[in-house]
Amino acid sequence: MATVTRAEKAAKTDKAPDRDASAGKAELHWAGRVPHLKPGTYKDGLPLHDVHYLGCKLILRSNKFDSRKALFDFGKVIKKPAKATGVRFSNEGFWETPLKIREVLFIDTKDYRLYNNGFIARRRIPYKDGFPVGDAEIVFKFRHPELQEAAETDVRPNIQGDYRIKFKAQALPLKTQLGGIRMLYSHNVQFPRSHMKEADVLNMDVLTQVFPVLEGLRKQPNERIELVSETIIEEVLQDIGMIDFGDGITAKTDVGLWRTRGEHRPLIGEWAFQIGFADRKDLSLDAMERAERFFTALQFAAAEWIALNATKTGVVYRLHGNPPTAHE
Repeated sequence: MATVTRAEKAAKTDKAPDRDASAGKAELHWAGRVPHLKPGTYKDGLPLHDVHYLGCKLILRSNKFDSRKALFDFGKVIKKPAKATGVRFSNEGFWETPLKIREVLFIDTKDYRLYNNGFIARRRIPYKDGFPVGDAEIVFKFRHPELQEAAETDVRPNIQGDYRIKFKAQALPLKTQLGGIRMLYSHNVQFPRSHMKEADVLNMDVLTQVFPVLEGLRKQPNERIELVSETIIEEVLQDIGMIDFGDGITAKTDVGLWRTRGEHRPLIGEWAFQIGFADRKDLSLDAMERAERFFTALQFAAAEWIALNATKTGVVYRLHGNPPTAHE
């Protein structure tokens, strides 16, 4: 706050702001929306995970997506705000990129204890030419609007095989209006189902053995876990182009549709992109300012498409009523 004050004083006296003031300006923009993590460790002494992915999402109404072409149609919406904010968007060659299909299912207690405490447990399987391929993937995550709490929640699994941590800062529109940004931090771990040797994954005792962080949510021995909303999701995902924010920062962008398996009932869509980085210093301020302006402008350009105050997971949980209370 002090650096911002110095910058304001410098502006009033027609003096150039000093380097500290410039740093304060950086903190006001998108990369700066991600606070710096306070040092700490997990119980085993290893340092807290830090954010290495930055992306943004728009949750979209599903009624416009009735064909593969309709997924690419959202690219037409992107072009005008991209041009207006100095961002380059290209879909050249992406029509040849194949459509991806994945099966996704969520598990939770009957009273949604995982989701209501910020946790999400899901399994997904990719399909190719109509058939499942490879090993099913387990994705376990903790989502929270506070970075420190997300980082300090240890999502690491107790398994024999390897796993991958993906800690993401995700920018979303405000819940009730267009033109703003709110941040949600997603502390993820993912690994092949074959690395989880336990067979009865619908037993809370087993789940807490694999994910010790859930121990405090267990109520009684042999408590059962259920398929959320008794629904399996079919995810249709299409890469539609590449976004160039300048200064060497680019991101592939995609549009997806979630629908119920069997009935093919469309539920919700999503447009998203993600930037991976080793150090947040690699994200130049100019590029992040362009990204923020673009994301804000796109919200207005896509106003007829956007579903506010929604997430894909939340839509699945609300299918049969009994809405959860997760703080997403």
